[in-house]
Amino acid sequence: MMEQQNAQMPLADLRNVSLNYDGRFLALSDLTLTLEPGRIYGLLGPNGSGKTTLIKILAGLLTQTAGTVTIGGCPVGPETKAHVSYLPDRPFLESGMTVEEAMALYADFYQDFDMQRAEDMLERLKLGKRSRLNKLSKGTLEKVQLILVMSRKADLYLLDEPIAGVDPAARDYILETIISNYDPKATILISTHLISDVEKILDDVIMLQYGRLLHKASVEDMRAERGESIDAIFRKEFKC
Repeated sequence: MMEQQNAQMPLADLRNVSLNYDGRFLALSDLTLTLEPGRIYGLLGPNGSGKTTLIKILAGLLTQTAGTVTIGGCPVGPETKAHVSYLPDRPFLESGMTVEEAMALYADFYQDFDMQRAEDMLERLKLGKRSRLNKLSKGTLEKVQLILVMSRKADLYLLDEPIAGVDPAARDYILETIISNYDPKATILISTHLISDVEKILDDVIMLQYGRLLHKASVEDMRAERGESIDAIFRKEFKC
């Protein structure tokens, strides 16, 4: 786990962050935000609100055009990438690979990959290691990808739409995998539109709109203040 200079410092710290695509489209605008250790955050917002852009900046795949971003007190870069486990919102493995080959790839690439943890989760999935990824259903492929991501001993897990397009039973499996396979000192940031499914595992919510921070609050406080679920609050905030 990443050694933080101060036990009270946030795990991730974004200050006045903006990202301008091609000088025209402002995906993030003057965003200031912190992510604390040991929390599960729901990253919510309509399409185009900047959720995936924010995740890619934290993952080191995009660089902001203004502002600063640190993880564990270090600017985002090669050092922080070693402590971040990222699940994109689309398939990211070579389709002709077997499950076993995908696991071996992760083990070779990431020093913090826990092969035993991956094998235990795979066994519960009742999936053979020799199964080819291109023969799996969408839901099963998403489970395999999540197993790989959650088998790393990371400080920050970035999950972009981990339950999109899968059936309710698969969603339950994925959410159970998320909450039962990470260090409680780590942080998880989950981007999703399926709020009613996910809000039961969230500690905090972050709502973005037009690349700006609209709300950041604990789930418990927001529910108590508004007297309704996070899903209902979201629907009212972003009603067309």
